Amino acid sequence: MAEGRRTATQARLRLAQRAAFAAGALPLALVGWRLWQGAYEPDPIAALADETGEWALRVLLATLAMRPLRRLTGWRWPLAVRRTLGLWAFAWASLHLGVYAGLDQYGIWAEIPRDVLERPFVLAGFAGWLLLVPLAVTSTRGWMRRLGARWQRLHRLVYAVAALALLHQWWIVAPKADLTRPLVYLAAFLFLMALRLPAGRVAARLRRA
Repeated sequence: MAEGRRTATQARLRLAQRAAFAAGALPLALVGWRLWQGAYEPDPIAALADETGEWALRVLLATLAMRPLRRLTGWRWPLAVRRTLGLWAFAWASLHLGVYAGLDQYGIWAEIPRDVLERPFVLAGFAGWLLLVPLAVTSTRGWMRRLGARWQRLHRLVYAVAALALLHQWWIVAPKADLTRPLVYLAAFLFLMALRLPAGRVAARLRRA
């Protein structure tokens, strides 16, 4: 009986992981379709950069939501899908960087370091991507065993990544005067951080509410 329940639980967790993978991939198909249909005209490069960057931020925030969701509900699947979502956040951030480096800068690599240093929003975005690299590389169980307690300390960098991503978006959008989306994402980030400080008491209060 116990073995059957364990097998059923593992099957549900695998299904949740596949669903998380599909959830990360589906927007990629949507972006491709919109690009094919010319929906990003008259400035497809800028629109594509905005779209890929926003999806990176959305998936990153979804990744941060998994641990609080686990604490609030007791469900096991949020932690099972967290790594998949985190890797998709890195993939979307890398695609965003690729659009910037390969299309916006026309692949002129010598110009990129100067652009990073001269424009603060580029520096914030690039710093956030750099911090994501070690998190993606060490996301496997093998690295978790090798690093031990250091693994969790390393992966707390994700909070800095999210803060840099929000700052990156804010600096891009602020000159356009419509701050609705950056404020929504900032509110979501602050809410997720509030659930961690202190996690136990906040979770108990939310359950009672």
